[in-house]
Amino acid sequence: MTIRILGIETSCDDTTAAVVEEGREVLSNVISSQADLHERYGGVFPEIASRAHVETIYTIVTEAMAKAHVGVEDLTAVAVTRGPGLSGSLLVGMNTAKGIALGRDLPLIGVNHIEGHIYSLLLSDELREVEFPVLALIVSGGHTELILMNDHLSYQRLGGTLDDAAGEAFDKVGRMLRLPYPGGPHVEQAARDGNPSSFSFPRAWLDGTWDFSFSGIKTAVMRRIKSYFPQMDVGDEPVPSGLPIADIAASFQTAVFEVLVEKTVQAAQEMTAKAILISGGVSANISLREAAIERAGEIPVHTPSLELCTDNAAMIAAAAYWRYMAGHRDGLEIDVLPTWLLE
Repeated sequence: MTIRILGIETSCDDTTAAVVEEGREVLSNVISSQADLHERYGGVFPEIASRAHVETIYTIVTEAMAKAHVGVEDLTAVAVTRGPGLSGSLLVGMNTAKGIALGRDLPLIGVNHIEGHIYSLLLSDELREVEFPVLALIVSGGHTELILMNDHLSYQRLGGTLDDAAGEAFDKVGRMLRLPYPGGPHVEQAARDGNPSSFSFPRAWLDGTWDFSFSGIKTAVMRRIKSYFPQMDVGDEPVPSGLPIADIAASFQTAVFEVLVEKTVQAAQEMTAKAILISGGVSANISLREAAIERAGEIPVHTPSLELCTDNAAMIAAAAYWRYMAGHRDGLEIDVLPTWLLE
């Protein structure tokens, strides 16, 4: 029997549905972004996000099924992000998945969003088989986590951010520099024209742990900007001319990546990991990919295809495949877990 899983992901501000076959082949992966709705706020507005999911979810699921050329009768199971994420957003996806599972008597599988990011790598031709143990770094707008995998579905959380996620810091610095929303990709773009040695922003090493902290560097960037224009409120529009945006962006990015890469490689070496897996929205950053490969040396570094770096339902369906094969099933009574850690 061919195993086809419908995945649904609504943990934050993207409404997405996908159909994945045998945990590897993406038959469809439809994503509806809400970026234009949240741009005016400089970040995701939870109430608006959940309402937009309600308005969009039916259309997105229908489109994913049509693009996969399958009907509900061709599905083996329905997978949905259970957490972590925004409560209201998660509930929209969960209730949709429950309705489909109940209406067609299909197994329901709840998936951890971070777990999904890890399994996004198995949807690429580059990484068809995994030799364990592997060290996974998940870096996105909401998460910065170091996870050791000793086998499929076997996780050991080594550490994570104690405050801002790396992607969140990028977005906030982008807002300080008056770059378009979302800030992360635009900080990367600005950094290409900057000198990464222009400013010495702090690195929070947190020696003796595998944890991260990025609130300090965010504050340092704000103070540096204010040093050019003491009378300027960093929240005002626009930034006066003369601010070295490219140099600040490059110096900030270099400082963040130096910590991320160094701690990840050290953890991989200490845990004798066979490979390093980097996923999440920030993993699309070319400078991060290059820095990780260079520092890792003989340890292979794998990243997802660019379209699978950000939140998507294909990664949820891929993770659910391994849970399905392990006999995992959830009842209709399951609820969302907005702060669910992967351990």
